[in-house]
Amino acid sequence: MKVSELMSLIKARNLTGEVSTDKEVTCGYVCDLLSWVMAHGEEGMAWVTVQTHLNVVAVAALADMACVILPEDIVMEQESIDKANAESMCILSSPLKAYEICGLMSAQGIPANA
Repeated sequence: MKVSELMSLIKARNLTGEVSTDKEVTCGYVCDLLSWVMAHGEEGMAWVTVQTHLNVVAVAALADMACVILPEDIVMEQESIDKANAESMCILSSPLKAYEICGLMSAQGIPANA
């Protein structure tokens, strides 16, 4: 599933309009502890988190994730959005709760990270 298809599934909007939504989502993950995500992050991952600071972008870019998903219409700070655009990291914001987002991804066959 591409990020653009995931956006439709979870009713998300792209906060980083300059970044392509053509990346393939290969797995999903939900966690707010950055050091834990650094240890478990994978290429192609769709990461659900409530964190919005610059380090989120750094961790996601380091692992070459497909996107970061902010649940419950959380909005990221402009400085972080600018950094995400510079790193070509797609940041989505969904009105759904993290639990709902993960359930929908799982129901569509997107596995948890390995």
